[in-house]
Amino acid sequence: MKLSIIVPAYNEAKTIHVILEKLCAVTLIGQAVKEIIVVNDCSKDNTEEAVKSFIGSHTETAITYIAHPVNKGKGAAIRTGIENATGDYVIVQDADMEYDPNEFNLLLRPVLDGFADVVYGSRFMGGNPHRILFFWHSIGNKFLTFLSNAFTNLNLTDMETCYKMFRADIIKSVNLVENRFGFEPEVTAKIARIKNIRIYEVGISYYGRTYTEGKKINWKDGFRALWCIMKYNTFAR
Repeated sequence: MKLSIIVPAYNEAKTIHVILEKLCAVTLIGQAVKEIIVVNDCSKDNTEEAVKSFIGSHTETAITYIAHPVNKGKGAAIRTGIENATGDYVIVQDADMEYDPNEFNLLLRPVLDGFADVVYGSRFMGGNPHRILFFWHSIGNKFLTFLSNAFTNLNLTDMETCYKMFRADIIKSVNLVENRFGFEPEVTAKIARIKNIRIYEVGISYYGRTYTEGKKINWKDGFRALWCIMKYNTFAR
């Protein structure tokens, strides 16, 4: 089995090599192989130079680099990655080191055991490490997850998580349109409507960043997520 790892990147020149090193070092269970797809969303720093330098010195790993000519947003970068993925399953890996690639295997287990088509990695369940940061962010995440669940009839604990592993043929068949952080509620609403889809959730670690450390999501994205929950579960069904 091949796992396609999509890395959307915007102004991550200082850390992109660290996450790519971690991705290269991960050994997947079940003899699964991996491909890494880096989508540079028109960064204003030296992200492109950093990625190309890394690829040049790590020819043993399958890494594809794609650059957007204009900034489109994280959701658009993920769509580009999905379109170019050749694996059997797809997962998103943020370039900011908030998530640990060694935990891909936690999400892979229910897939390889034949139970799951989609697996969410929850930051709010299990006994793994979680950095303590923003109270109102956690309340916002839980509220958005609750509202999403009310419409989709799922019982997720972390709809907004970055770690979502999809069977490639399923995610490629979903018409996604959100360009920014609305990707999370949109994709959740749309996969929930797929007949007989098997969705699982596992606990993961979370090493969150502060805004001074480069965190990008803000309150405006929270309101957009709220709108997307309403839009894709009611108006745009």
